[in-house]
Amino acid sequence: MQFGRTYEEFEVGAVYKHWPGKTVTEYDDHLFCLLTMNHHPLHLDGNYAENTTDFGRNVVVGNYVYSLLLGMSVPDVSGKAIANLEIESLRHVAPTFHGDTLYGETTVLDKTPSKSKNDRGIVYVETRGHKQDGTLVCVFRRKVMVPTETYVKERGGEQPGRPTPKEQGK
Repeated sequence: MQFGRTYEEFEVGAVYKHWPGKTVTEYDDHLFCLLTMNHHPLHLDGNYAENTTDFGRNVVVGNYVYSLLLGMSVPDVSGKAIANLEIESLRHVAPTFHGDTLYGETTVLDKTPSKSKNDRGIVYVETRGHKQDGTLVCVFRRKVMVPTETYVKERGGEQPGRPTPKEQGK
C-alpha cells in the first residue's frame, strides 16, 4: 500500500479518492467534543438540538469532520510529508449528522519546488468531503511540504524507521 507521495509523484490536476469512508457515530462526536472542551449543546444535548435549533437534531462538530477528512487524505497526500505548512481555507458547507458516512477526495492544485532546499517541494491541494448521498459538507485547501525521491533515498528509503524483525533464538 502506498503511504504518501514524493514531490515527483504529484501531478497538477490529479484527484485522489480516499477510501474507505467513515460513518460518524454519536460516540465519535461526543468524545471529540469532550476531548477538545467544545461543550456547545448543539453537539452534545439532543433535547436542545431537537427543540431549539433549525436542524432538529445534533450536528457533528465541524472540526471533527475536518479532522476525519484530513486523516483520510494522509495515505494519498501527506504520508511522506515533511510538514503541513498551512491550512489556507476551511469551509463547512452543510451539516453532518450522527449516522452519516463521510468520503473524501483531494485534488492537486499546484506544486512548486522549494526555494531554499532542493530535496523537497510544496504541494497545494484541496480536499472535499461528501456525505453518503453526495452532499458536499466540507472543503479545505492546504500546503504540504513533501520530500523528493532524492530526500527519501538519502534517508534510508520508504520506511527508514521500521525495525528489522529478528529470528527467535538467534
